[in-house]
Amino acid sequence: MTSTKGSWDEAKGLRQVKMILDNADAVVVGAGAGLSTAAGFTYTGRRFEENFGDFIEKYGFRDMYSGGFYPFESLEEHWAYWSRYIYINRYEDVDNGTYKGLFDLVRDKDYFVLTTNVDHQFQKAGFDKKRLFYTQGDYGLFQCSEPCHDQTYDNETLIRKMVKEQKNMKIPSELIPYCPKCGKPMSMNLRADDTFVQDADWYEASSRYTDFIRRHEGMRVVYLELGVGMNTPVIIKYPFWKMTAENPKAIYICMNMGEAFAPQEIADRSVCINGDIRKVLNKLK
Repeated sequence: MTSTKGSWDEAKGLRQVKMILDNADAVVVGAGAGLSTAAGFTYTGRRFEENFGDFIEKYGFRDMYSGGFYPFESLEEHWAYWSRYIYINRYEDVDNGTYKGLFDLVRDKDYFVLTTNVDHQFQKAGFDKKRLFYTQGDYGLFQCSEPCHDQTYDNETLIRKMVKEQKNMKIPSELIPYCPKCGKPMSMNLRADDTFVQDADWYEASSRYTDFIRRHEGMRVVYLELGVGMNTPVIIKYPFWKMTAENPKAIYICMNMGEAFAPQEIADRSVCINGDIRKVLNKLK
């Protein structure tokens, strides 16, 4: 096993990973943005240009993500942008088989998924909802922008209507979502600042994850980290390192393009694969 970013014997490494997973008592999947990128959810380039050409021309946006923070002059324009954003990343079928490949790899194991991704792809691929903890929110949910209360609201019907009925980069005013309790504009249930709502479902998922970790203490647990960068390492990466270090039977597997590494303290129980996650999962199948 290795903790470096250097070259490795792919065939040997894949056999090693397969053997580790086969012998595991439990698998904890930690998924970051790199997994969705591998699945085809790119926020720049052709996909961005095809869906946001008018906004690019008007504002010079260079990627989908940064455009989401732009202070548009009206809520009609704000939701024209965001409805497209949500639709193509939450409701449109894009996955090139990456998430389904991951599900095939762990479906017969005792697994749990901890993810910072907000695109709902795990459930669409077949993962059990009760084995998922979306820590950073969901593109499919609205919340009060204030927020005046801790409830979230499904947005699929309204988002599809916004996409269908928008003209000249604006949605009809009557489609603007407002909080049913205080009347303030709604916002996305995404962790961007201290207004993020952690609703009852969020806390239930958090409790299930904590209970899963507790029940498997001291067992042969594989911490399988996929596409997690250093933007928010305290959510997945650092806890995975810590739990691996504390359990001598645990093994840490990291798959990431250009950022596959592990600390020296757990190097002898780590497998780091610097490569395309989609291709690696296909080969493991």
